[in-house]
Amino acid sequence: MTKIGMRTIVAALSALSIPLLPTATLAADGLEHAQRWQLNMPYGVTPTSHVVYDLHMLIFWICVVVAVLVYGVMFYSMAVHRKSRGAKPAQFSHNTRLEVLWTALASLVLVAMAWPATAVMINMYDASDSQIDILVTGYQWKWKYEYLGEDVSFFSNIATPDDEIYGDAPKGEHYLLNVDKPLVIPVGTKVRFLITAADVLHSWWVPDFAVKMDAIPGFVNEAWTWVEREGVYRGQCTELCGRLHGFMPIVVNATSQNAYRRWLGERHAEAAAERALLNQRMDLSQLMERGKQVYQTNCASCHLATGAGLPGAFPALHKDSAATGALAEHLGIVINGTPGTAMAAFGAQLGAADLAAVITYERNAWGNDTGDLVQPIDVERYRRGDGVQ
Repeated sequence: MTKIGMRTIVAALSALSIPLLPTATLAADGLEHAQRWQLNMPYGVTPTSHVVYDLHMLIFWICVVVAVLVYGVMFYSMAVHRKSRGAKPAQFSHNTRLEVLWTALASLVLVAMAWPATAVMINMYDASDSQIDILVTGYQWKWKYEYLGEDVSFFSNIATPDDEIYGDAPKGEHYLLNVDKPLVIPVGTKVRFLITAADVLHSWWVPDFAVKMDAIPGFVNEAWTWVEREGVYRGQCTELCGRLHGFMPIVVNATSQNAYRRWLGERHAEAAAERALLNQRMDLSQLMERGKQVYQTNCASCHLATGAGLPGAFPALHKDSAATGALAEHLGIVINGTPGTAMAAFGAQLGAADLAAVITYERNAWGNDTGDLVQPIDVERYRRGDGVQ
């Protein structure tokens, strides 16, 4: 079985097993209440998750009481009024008063459950007065986070090593639940999530926040959270979104206010450094090193680490015209994608430096050896329509 085949099977099994995952696996690191293989839902770390848990337990015990009463009467009737004890069946079809009584009681029970549930739902959908707004966009198969008003955005990709996925190494504690860049938010702050998708349906789910919202192309859903304690919280996409659905985890790092401000300052500095690259020229070794990392993160799942591709699905890049032909065509494929195929447009997903590096890597790896060097400024010129120089 090929590695790409194994990864497809693992993805399918992961998609089917989401409801069966132990809550301790998805709970925050170090939470006292989280015990491996616990059967109940997590208590969570937000006021909303606490209310949801309490509501869940209230309705659970109501159901227990109803079940005890109903089954108690049923088993009592079966035991006491059985034929072997000489019981004679009554000759009537119904009892109007009894039917009215149990219908009224059932209605009261439903109202008793619906009233607090409605209040909780109204609160869960009230995302007003947020202090931080984050646009969450689902892609096949990664998440993009954009901090509105802060000029900070990045993609979050799965970081589980291939050796674990393919069974060449023992699986780690957070198998399929690690990412290269986690979402970072401060504790004690109302954070609003604007959730959408760029391609197909996804769903953003973090159980310890009691947040699960569909990501729909062309539509923006709202959710919010207020995290009470620092920690690392994990979730997954819960909408079957394609072959690697099980490979787009969510990791949220809730930090102190000071740590969050420091992290935000570091992201601003990185963005400034990225913009400065437009005026710099990188040599082949720099481009190849950076391009390999970008390729492994964004391209290897389809075209394989060897560039061999998958016949009938994803073309090979090893000594193929797609990577050795006209440079302008190569830029167009990577930046704009190929309509009608699985080749996504990476122009909006990657910065100029990453695009230049990965294109350079593809044109010089696996024996392609074209000698072409693509600089970040070349990518910007192409985007502006100035062509390739």
